[in-house]
Amino acid sequence: MHSPETVFGFDFGLKRIGVAMGNTMIGQAAPLAVITSVGNDARFADIRALIEKWGPTRFVVGLPLHPDGAEHEMTARCRRFANQLHGRFNIPVVLVDERYSSAVIQAKRGEVIDDRAASIILQQYFDEYVPQ
Repeated sequence: MHSPETVFGFDFGLKRIGVAMGNTMIGQAAPLAVITSVGNDARFADIRALIEKWGPTRFVVGLPLHPDGAEHEMTARCRRFANQLHGRFNIPVVLVDERYSSAVIQAKRGEVIDDRAASIILQQYFDEYVPQ
């Protein structure tokens, strides 16, 4: 049996980054934060503050794909973000197919749902990749 891990899930966007948190012991994800800072340095400073507070040992990043599984521009941007997370913080990163994660959430117009989308991505990781 492995030791429980604290895991962060990310829903990367150009304007906002949703962050969720969970642990492998209970296998439940919960929304944590929405990062709205402008510029990479500010965004990664906000992420660093969350890391210092919660101590995650793994990251999960949602990978957007077309419905047929084909990659597109945001797929490449999310891969780059995942690589930057790993490079800056030396924490392992897992990419998870995020097709339809935002569609699952019933949102009102203009409502910020990025942290909940991150929670769905992280929950998918727990459900599909972490033995319970």
